[in-house]
Amino acid sequence: MQSNIIETTTNYFTDIPKIKYEGAGSRNPFAFKHYNPEEYIGGKSMREHLRFAVSYWHTMRGAGADPFGEGTASMPWDDHSNSVENAQKRARVFFEFLEKIDADYYCFHDRDIAPELNDLAASNKALDAVVATLKEEQARTGKKLLWGTACLFTHKRYMHGAGTSCSADAFAYGASQVKKAMEVTHELGGEGYVFWGGREGYSTLLNTDMKRELDHLAKLLHMAVDYKKEIGFEGQFYIEPKPKEPTTHQYDTDSATCLNFLREYDLLDHFKLNIETNHATLAGHTMQHELRVAASANALGSIDANTGDPLLGWDTDQFPTDIYLTTHTMLEVLRMGGLTTGGLNFDAKKRRESFEPVDLFHAHIGGMDAFARGLKIAHAILEDGRLADFVKNRYSTWDSGIGQKIEAGTVSFADLEKYTLEKGEVKLESGRQEMLENLINEYI
Repeated sequence: MQSNIIETTTNYFTDIPKIKYEGAGSRNPFAFKHYNPEEYIGGKSMREHLRFAVSYWHTMRGAGADPFGEGTASMPWDDHSNSVENAQKRARVFFEFLEKIDADYYCFHDRDIAPELNDLAASNKALDAVVATLKEEQARTGKKLLWGTACLFTHKRYMHGAGTSCSADAFAYGASQVKKAMEVTHELGGEGYVFWGGREGYSTLLNTDMKRELDHLAKLLHMAVDYKKEIGFEGQFYIEPKPKEPTTHQYDTDSATCLNFLREYDLLDHFKLNIETNHATLAGHTMQHELRVAASANALGSIDANTGDPLLGWDTDQFPTDIYLTTHTMLEVLRMGGLTTGGLNFDAKKRRESFEPVDLFHAHIGGMDAFARGLKIAHAILEDGRLADFVKNRYSTWDSGIGQKIEAGTVSFADLEKYTLEKGEVKLESGRQEMLENLINEYI
């Protein structure tokens, strides 16, 4: 069996060496300047802290199209057919890339890795065939599946949504697709499974029974929880917030909305959130805000590491290169004790004008280096302690006296009125925002 696996490996990146760490002084475009996988930061290696994953959909299926133009990407390994054989070849090329870029994990949608055929049975058979190839490649390389998911937004049957569709038949088809996607994720040893409601929302309330749709979505998720137990899948479930595009209003708008939904339908014990930077931007939030909301509810599970163009109004899925962004992201991650089941998945695509296969390497190197810098800076800021001390001191009136009593719930309105009458006018202290921004700049 092993010899057969070796014979079927691909060689489409022979001109590119395995990417290694060479340090900040290196001028080699095929080297990490800051990501040193085995360097220890705060008791863990960078590899353990960052848990990098490569998205199958952008890396292997991203054609380089945008809303105004056709695809430009050169993929010499792909014959662009809908055959299982082409999908299997594509999978082997993907693992060749994972080996060269030195990422430990990957993520996929079911319809990314295998073709959707004429009916569910045929699609499931094709998926099984490609999963067998992925399983071989995982055994050969040691790479792992961070999470899998089902694509419930591309096919026209999901034009009204899947879990929230007005059609019970569409709901049933979507649930069947989730069932199979969960099974193959489990078979591949996936560490999680993501629910992303790409069309779980509405375009107009004139034709929408919102309460009924939300009830149906909850039923789908409860079925998934039950089936997870039935098949013995121990991976983490995630919901990924996204505010709009393609629907006018999506039910998974942001972290707070998702958490409210999970609490209302008694699902919070079973799900964490997978937060994406570009989705946070579209929701009118910073990535730091979305991470903080999730972490405060003990529900921050994983991260889609990308960024958006602030001058454009859609989900551009660009690779992250902003050191302020990666620093603030890693500050939130480190504060909560680090990622465990989740990771940093590059849900990002090279630009339409960057159409050659080599550009995949430059893009991932830049993203991995940016997060390595963010990790080192965030760790240094936390070790310094000034930021944490300032926040602690800012809330010091809550640590004793009347503040402590309010938090303990031992005072009434009458008690607070008596206290205020005796105390007099409130004296406040500056928030020192500029000083704290300067503190961050000291390290960047």
